[in-house]
Amino acid sequence: MDERTDGERGLRLATRGLYTLILRLMLPLALLRLYWRSIKAPAYRRRIGERLALGGRAPRAGIWIHAVSVGEVQAAGLLIRQLLERFRDEGILVTTTTPTGAARLGELFGDGVAHRYMPYDLPGIVGRFLDQVRPRLLIVMETEIWPNLLAACERRGIPVVLANARLSARSARGYARVPEFTRETLRRFTLIAAQSQADADRLIELGALGERVRVTGSIKFDLRQPASQRDCAEAIRRLWGQRPVWVAASTHEGEEALLLQAHRRLLERLPQALLVLVPRHPERFDRVAALVGRQGFGLVRRSHQDACNEETSVFLGDTMGELPAFLAAGDVAFIGGSLVAVGGHNLLEAAAWGVPILVGPHTFNFAAITEMMLEAGGAARVADAEALAERLGVWLTDAALRAEVGAQGQAVVERNRGALERLLAVIDEALVNKAVSCQPPAASSLHADP
Repeated sequence: MDERTDGERGLRLATRGLYTLILRLMLPLALLRLYWRSIKAPAYRRRIGERLALGGRAPRAGIWIHAVSVGEVQAAGLLIRQLLERFRDEGILVTTTTPTGAARLGELFGDGVAHRYMPYDLPGIVGRFLDQVRPRLLIVMETEIWPNLLAACERRGIPVVLANARLSARSARGYARVPEFTRETLRRFTLIAAQSQADADRLIELGALGERVRVTGSIKFDLRQPASQRDCAEAIRRLWGQRPVWVAASTHEGEEALLLQAHRRLLERLPQALLVLVPRHPERFDRVAALVGRQGFGLVRRSHQDACNEETSVFLGDTMGELPAFLAAGDVAFIGGSLVAVGGHNLLEAAAWGVPILVGPHTFNFAAITEMMLEAGGAARVADAEALAERLGVWLTDAALRAEVGAQGQAVVERNRGALERLLAVIDEALVNKAVSCQPPAASSLHADP
């Protein structure tokens, strides 16, 4: 038994050592990628030192929240507001991986919440960052699992909560390729608040301790848009005019061509229809605009503030922070990343406004929420561009049907509110009962990071 335990411990150490070595070798490439992305999005080359925990010292903060990008920041918004009320004196730090996530945090909180870029998951960098921040608690949003960071927090007695956790079957298969390493890493979370029972089951199957996993639901159901958002949506709708409008939200490479194909088919039936096209990544705005132009559609770009007239058939949403208002102003929403194998995006912003939703075949990133919406009749799935055009033609010519579908989706949102309160209870549990996470470290973690 002891020999097997020693062997397993040695394998875990060797695996994490290999992971760290690979990460070290990839670091120059990661930095080069930032510079490459900065050609089209200059924000990627700014504050690079923060990713190495160098340069400007990170501020002290009792609560550290990591939210990768825009979607995670948006989801964490209500949580951050609650934590600001509870822990204002301790300070809250939010890290993101992308500049768009940083920008969205600034839009939501201004200077009220400190921001830094997430440090790379190398022992020296992570240690330096923790020395600067010295958090009492780390909350990681959704799917971010960083082995060296978790090991460092465990050694320092810092509880870590994986909040709003989701894990698709596809991602679970990837983690299962390194079972011992994954098991050790997941067991370093103090508590895990899973979005659904399916997410919880996958995490436990991979090695998370069942007694540390709670099913709290998705806090995205608790999102409440301010009244000012409705006013903004009404102003945008006046800009578009009285015509059928469908919004394609968070689209990806290769998907826009399919959406334009569907829109061309739709125009044969509804010549006045308007497609509001909102790419997921800002660095792609110009490329998507060029694609629309090459295909001969009348194009207006939101950033140019040009008039949207009867000759406009595509409105490009190339600004940040306006997607919720676009969704509220539209008649039908298509949620991107689902006609191509990206895995889809969050349906709930559109559903909360009572807007009927269409998705493609690839929705594994939001499988549970998507199935709930489909079963309730608040959304429909289409297989391809032709089916999308067909369904759009039906919905955009039947206001009563749109209202019925939209109401079904809105009811799903209302029935599932309350996840935020349950997540806050998990956070309180992690803080109050530190014994869950501050047990004597496993033998493998008594050693220095490789």
